Amino acid sequence: MKAPLFSLKDGQTGNILRLEDVKGQVVMLTFWASWCPDSQRDLEQKWELYKQMDKAKLAFLTINVTGREGRSDDGIAYAKEHGYDFTILLDEGTTVYDQYRCMGVPTTFLLDEELNIKYRYSDRAAFMEIMQGLSTLL
Repeated sequence: MKAPLFSLKDGQTGNILRLEDVKGQVVMLTFWASWCPDSQRDLEQKWELYKQMDKAKLAFLTINVTGREGRSDDGIAYAKEHGYDFTILLDEGTTVYDQYRCMGVPTTFLLDEELNIKYRYSDRAAFMEIMQGLSTLL
């Protein structure tokens, strides 16, 4: 199944990123909210992965679901507080979250190089499950 396309602002740089911009790479796409303990734990584990991964092979994108935050800048404030410098796209409320039919945060999708959804992981998924899925794509 083709991943829904989007174009969102990167809260870290102010640049607009289109999903098509990362076509040709495997994509890890994670939806999250700063107040959620599961999202906090998930981001910490993914931060460790991000620091070590080959960024030419894997596009690591996160989407802060601003419509589920108290204030629209809560996610960026949380990321700065923890020193996260990976891509944090800002959802327009819950627009992209809804397009991907997410039921909670965090939700992670793994896309192949052609932007097809290969795996979907809910907030109940263990980090090792996500890593196993990723290993089949890289």
